[in-house]
Amino acid sequence: MPNPPATRPRPAALPALSPTTLLAVTGGQLVAAPRTSPESGGPAAPESGGPAAPESGGPAAPQDVRRRAAGQRTARRAPTNPYLRLLATPGARAFTAGNLIARLPMGMLGVSAIIMIAGSRDSYALAGAVTATGLAATAVVAPFTARLVDRFGQARIAVPATALAVLGSLALVLCVHYDAPAWTLFAAYAATATTPNTGGMSRARWAHLHRGDPAALHTANSFEQAADELCFMLGPVVAATLCGALFPEAGTLVGAFLLMTGVLVFAAQRTTEPPPTPRNRTAVSPLRSPGMPALLAVFLATGAVFGALEVVSIAHAGGAILALQAAGSCAAGLLYGSLRPARNVHRRLLLCLTAMTALMSLPLLAASSTASLPVLALCLLLAGAATAPTMVTGMTLVQRATPPGQLNEGMTLSVTALLGGVAAGAAGGGWLVEHTGTVFGYAAPMSAAALALAVAAAGAFRRRPE
Repeated sequence: MPNPPATRPRPAALPALSPTTLLAVTGGQLVAAPRTSPESGGPAAPESGGPAAPESGGPAAPQDVRRRAAGQRTARRAPTNPYLRLLATPGARAFTAGNLIARLPMGMLGVSAIIMIAGSRDSYALAGAVTATGLAATAVVAPFTARLVDRFGQARIAVPATALAVLGSLALVLCVHYDAPAWTLFAAYAATATTPNTGGMSRARWAHLHRGDPAALHTANSFEQAADELCFMLGPVVAATLCGALFPEAGTLVGAFLLMTGVLVFAAQRTTEPPPTPRNRTAVSPLRSPGMPALLAVFLATGAVFGALEVVSIAHAGGAILALQAAGSCAAGLLYGSLRPARNVHRRLLLCLTAMTALMSLPLLAASSTASLPVLALCLLLAGAATAPTMVTGMTLVQRATPPGQLNEGMTLSVTALLGGVAAGAAGGGWLVEHTGTVFGYAAPMSAAALALAVAAAGAFRRRPE
């Protein structure tokens, strides 16, 4: 039976804790709990002379132990690495995992279609024409898909849009396998244009979760760009391995499965999804936002850098060497995201484009001065170091120029401009290779980078305040 209140042993008096210690002990929450006198049960009068000393024979005050424990808990809650802090955002790891699964097929499906069609029909011309048609269809359809995503939400639009794209890939496999007429290949691959821009949706989530925090958004954009480079570096390798080791249709089938699975996982993370923004009559396209046309022109020229470099490098040394350029870009993107960005984003873009123009001259110098492939490989590795920082900074400007409720559409427009530039750069680089040789073909990516710098230096998009 418990002792009556009058006969219970009196506990040793706890030392008075300062407000700072109280905050630490309560996990950072201010608790309004006044001290009470053990005799009367009422509030204790403040004691003069500082904190009360423990009673004779009682345990020592545990302030230091509590402070150390609180400091350790705080250190665990806030990692010093910016990427660990980013991924510590509630729900971030789940949608990032789904996004990476869905993004890997972006580097697989085109290569798989070329291998599958060329192997079945013995025509690289037909394979290239089919994939080019799909690219053109994507450039037309993707902005409308992104507009629906902004209007109705990511989950409601991304899942059915991906299902249509997967059906297009499966139809392409059936048409190739059963030797259907050539026009069916174009129709089937064009249906894949409904594939949503998963990278843009992921960036929109980061912008929603870290709005008002430029440093966190800078790290997030750098992380997303590095993920892009990694997926486009690994995707073709995975596709070629599957098609060669198993059967020609394996790359397309696996890519379609990963795309659907990744989007389902991504869309299931509803807590991090930006709220939909219903369109009203006063809403205008992001194309009309101040500075957006000039930014898209910069992305168009930057895409030409990538397209020309890809075609010329394949013609000069084979496709495997391109992995070094992607690796350099991935590493530079991660390093760039860990640094504190300069406040003036426009000046940062000019510096990145200047560096890209200078570094894109290295492959031209290497190809014209030596036949050594290791030297060219090193130059491509260095040339890739400026591409990711340029893309990260450009995406940051796109996010600032786009109205908050239209982020998916704005970023998809930039990706569309980039794809258009890739197609134009590939055509220009191929023409130079055919008429002047592969050495002078490396002048195409350098010239495209200089064009992007000239457009950015014109300052047409500076009208929008930072």
